[in-house]
Amino acid sequence: MILDIAYYARMMSSFIVVLGVLIFVHELGHFLVAKWMHVTVLRFSLGFGPKLWGFTRGDTEYRISWIPLGGYVKMLGEDSEEDVTPEQMERSFSSQRVGKRMAIVMAGPLSNFVLAIVIFTLLFAFSGIREITTDIASVTQGSPAEKAGLKAGDKVIAIDGKPISTWYELSETVEARGEHPLLIRIQRGTETLDVAITPYMGEKESELKEKIKTPLIGVVASSNYFIKKINPLEAGYYSLLQTWHLTKFSITVVIKLIQRALPFNVLGGPILIAQMAGQQAEKGLLELINFIALISVNLAVLNLLPIPILDGGHIMFFLVEAVLGRPLGVKKIEMAQKVGMLLLLVLMAFVFYNDIMRLLPGQKPQLSP
Repeated sequence: MILDIAYYARMMSSFIVVLGVLIFVHELGHFLVAKWMHVTVLRFSLGFGPKLWGFTRGDTEYRISWIPLGGYVKMLGEDSEEDVTPEQMERSFSSQRVGKRMAIVMAGPLSNFVLAIVIFTLLFAFSGIREITTDIASVTQGSPAEKAGLKAGDKVIAIDGKPISTWYELSETVEARGEHPLLIRIQRGTETLDVAITPYMGEKESELKEKIKTPLIGVVASSNYFIKKINPLEAGYYSLLQTWHLTKFSITVVIKLIQRALPFNVLGGPILIAQMAGQQAEKGLLELINFIALISVNLAVLNLLPIPILDGGHIMFFLVEAVLGRPLGVKKIEMAQKVGMLLLLVLMAFVFYNDIMRLLPGQKPQLSP
């Protein structure tokens, strides 16, 4: 029982740290760009609902609210029913050009992307990049690799004369060559061997556990890895690649969900994030920081979806306004926001249901590989 209390306390504290950082950075993006555009910010809140603690400085009230599942920046003139005096109009949100309003709204998701890039850059610069070696763990029975004589424990060191040092390079080279013959050099103990292998079209699992057709030679990677040290400039480059990869993955998940190619039980909400945050915290501070970057990208993509009430919905309205040369009617926007709120409530019901169903077996959560 004591262990369970300690586990859940660590899980909740990690969750608060992760969510607090993500919300703060997101809302700070809106806040800073609004200030830069000379728009009056009335409130900067971490959390929703009644005020837990806060203070006022200048025109802005800074507060922490009771419900920690988000946050908001309230700007002067943002509410269509708000009374704005002629003297205040110049600094109201609604009086700004559509480009400025769009920049303020986009600043939140973009801040989450920037946070991820900064975290990945620092992690890669100080810790290096983990690369899977080309050691072969097993050889598929009846595959071209087995027929060519490859064995578990062999290490691929070159393909067609090109040195290979990572499993990613090995896979990319095989896929790029298709079903054309390859000359593969392997290290077997102190012996070096050259073998000819022709890949075949087989199936492998994608990151989304889908079966995809791809050229294969029939070898399985080991769990061995090495740390590749890189300089800060390379770290920045790899952080951009990592952020782009995670962005594409998140967008693909959304598309697959809409197409019903993925079941809705893959979705998770605050409970799952708390569980995963606790797991990463158990592994160490660096793993938790890496997790913050991963969730930051997911949060940015989610907020950019063209759903009314989300940042992406507001951007959609602004784009329509830019095309028409005039804003949409208040009633149309309000109706769209009601539909957006309904969609979000349905989505929240789904993710909370999934989270609760994951808890029913009474086991500690495990991350999917």
